Amino acid sequence: MTDDGPEDDGSAVREVDPAALASRIESGDRISLLDVRNRDEVDAWQIDGPGVELVHVPYMRFVSAMATGGVVDLVDPDESYVAVCPRGAESAEVAAALTEAGVETANLAGGMEGWARVYRRTRIARDATDATVYQYRRPATGCLASVVVSDGEALVVDPLLAFAGRYADDVAEMGADGADAAIETVVDTHVHADHFSGLRAVAGATGATPVLSTGAADRGVTGDVTTVDDGDAITVGDHELDVLATPGHTTGSVSLRLDDVVFTGDTLFLDGAPRPDLERGADGARDLAAMLHETLTERLAPLPDDTLVAPGHYVPGRASGDDDSYTASLGELRDRLAVFSESRETFVDRVLDSMGPRPANFERVVAVNLGRESVLDEEAFELELGPNNCAVATE
Repeated sequence: MTDDGPEDDGSAVREVDPAALASRIESGDRISLLDVRNRDEVDAWQIDGPGVELVHVPYMRFVSAMATGGVVDLVDPDESYVAVCPRGAESAEVAAALTEAGVETANLAGGMEGWARVYRRTRIARDATDATVYQYRRPATGCLASVVVSDGEALVVDPLLAFAGRYADDVAEMGADGADAAIETVVDTHVHADHFSGLRAVAGATGATPVLSTGAADRGVTGDVTTVDDGDAITVGDHELDVLATPGHTTGSVSLRLDDVVFTGDTLFLDGAPRPDLERGADGARDLAAMLHETLTERLAPLPDDTLVAPGHYVPGRASGDDDSYTASLGELRDRLAVFSESRETFVDRVLDSMGPRPANFERVVAVNLGRESVLDEEAFELELGPNNCAVATE
């Protein structure tokens, strides 16, 4: 059973649904997470949040303790735990042993794999137009996508392959009141290196037009795509999204401005800026970092203070805004983030000094997103499991 299901009848270990856990984390609830994976797995990727207290006890220690009856000695017997492992089997065994010993313990259904399948949608609160904007978030990686709906047409920004079928289903549901609704356009703001893009899958399933910047397409994208450049506009229903060239994370990165909202992709995050080394490597990172500083200070900074920034990533576990979205006004970000007040040289040096591990399997991910290689859906899901490592420069 899950934590929102019927009362436990004592016949099975209590399970916590991953989506329910995400809600608790985003609400700031205190959660003792008992992670029974190996140390290297925990260090590489873990569930985080302001109220999450991570307790790491490897599964093999519990196996030994089960043989001697000492499982209680491995934890605080007065604490309440949510146990987690890669896929939910080992942690279920641990949860059962602790429950039997009198320690309140639930198991995270599906483990970290189940956690990676959580995908949530919220409507962004805005007053400027009657176009509706929805934001999608993947708590496991912090990936964000957006859907703009206007006059029965929808446009998807930065869709994920793992959830490619979700967008069309949701848009159809949005039109369930009698008005037709369909995805007409799907856009990637750049060639992604941290996750597999749903651009082709969404376009193929819906007949929507796939759109990339010319700079992104020039990296060797295969297949039919419509290209756009700085100053172009993309129409959705009664509205237009202005294309802004915002290079730095990659040479072909663009942002899309819809009235009071700007979809910045990986150009600007709520907590900093992106890493500039995933396209040209370490040797080209300095030039791209300098380009990024110019983009942020000369291309985005002049937009009005009340412009709502909707980025392509957020820090997993971070508290959302009042409308449950991960957005912030440009005025707030200009006041809070160092990039808008420091020199180009200082910014570049800080970015280059801040780059940690690159995203898992990023070269394969880029090749697939360019269309040069193919990957089965389940293999893609496995390859992109892990933390998102696209951001470097924090506030």
